[in-house]
Order: sequence, then structure tokens, then C-alpha cells
Amino acid sequence: MSFNIAIDGPAGAGKSTAAKLAAGRLKMIYVDTGAMYRTIALYMLEKQVDIEDESALQKALSEIRIEIAYRDQTQLMILNGEDVSGKIRTPEVSGRASLTAAKPAVRAFLLDLQRDLAAREDVIMDGRDIGTEILPGAQLKIFLTASVAVRAKRRFDELQEKGIPCDLEEISREIYERDQRDMNRASAPLRQAEDAVLLDTSGMNLEEVVEQIVNLAAKAGRT
Repeated sequence: MSFNIAIDGPAGAGKSTAAKLAAGRLKMIYVDTGAMYRTIALYMLEKQVDIEDESALQKALSEIRIEIAYRDQTQLMILNGEDVSGKIRTPEVSGRASLTAAKPAVRAFLLDLQRDLAAREDVIMDGRDIGTEILPGAQLKIFLTASVAVRAKRRFDELQEKGIPCDLEEISREIYERDQRDMNRASAPLRQAEDAVLLDTSGMNLEEVVEQIVNLAAKAGRT
């Protein structure tokens, strides 16, 4: 039987980075579900699909083939045969991803892919509704969060380091607005599972967060 860790939390909380490092420590596969939604958002942008048009959305989804590959424990997103791992990280795709992910048709499209991976492999999967919807039977559930101010500053520093022009106030506003969308969407809203461990990383560095995840995994039976 596979061992699954579900990590949920708001945008910019550092879930992906911490989960990826923890997966390496625990010899597990890291699954970035956000990248899957970004991949769909990229396709919708490139094809100029109106995601509010249900029939257009369904037609576009029928044209999409998503595959996941791994290189040096890094998840690669393959869209219709093309590696789009770099393309899905632009601010434009980021802004569209949460809107796309709110669509029930999109979530249903990815559900089987996500669950099949978790059934076959020991995985750490992060997202917004992993513990509540995707992997409700995960042996360990973590709700990883941080204050809006801390998350905005982390994102600001990350973009600055990459040389991408950005504004801290604008990033703070975008994160707050995304939180509101994610928590209030009709389909699988962001919320802490009843049996999830709350992990607030506002005053923690990355290594401390990873150590906490590894320790919680050990307590949950991961050896």
C-alpha cells in the first residue's frame, strides 16, 4: 500500500518548495497539482478559450493530453507532447490558474490522474483540496499557511531574484484576492481538513518547515 502525504494551503505559503525538499528526504515522489492546473490554464490562454463557456471549455479539455515526467526528482509537465514546465510559471498563467481550477469540469478532468499516481506511488501531493477532496485517505494531512504579508514578501523576493519586475503592494493584493477566490469557490474550496495538522510557517525558514514535515511523516508511520 502506498504512503501519501497531502499538503494544502493558500497561494504563496511555500507548499511546493517545502514538499519537494521533504519528498527528497523521505524518498517519495513529489506531485505538484498546481502545475497541472497551470498547464490547463496555459492551454486555455494559448487557444483563447472562454472558460466561462461550458461547451467551449469541455471541447478544449477533450483536446488536452497531460503527462507527468520526472527528472532528478523534478516534476515536468508535458502538454500534448511538449514540455511546458517553464511556460506555466509566468505571472499571466499564474493569474489564470486559480480561475481555471475553480471550474468543476477542470477538477474532474484531473482527479483520476492525481488519484492514480497516489495509488501507485508513495507521494507528497500539494494543492488546495488534496486532503479534503483528492486524497481524503492520506496517512498524513498538513495545512501549511503563512500570513499574507509574509507570503507576498517571499513572492516579491523570488521574482526580484529572477529579474522579473514586480510591486510588493500589487502582489499582496493579488494573494489576498486569490485567497478569497480559493476559499469561496463553489467547487472544492480551500479549507483545512478536520484531521490535518496546521503548520504556520510565518516565522520559520525553509529548512525548519521541511524538518517539521519530515517529523510529522515519521509520527504518521513513514519510515
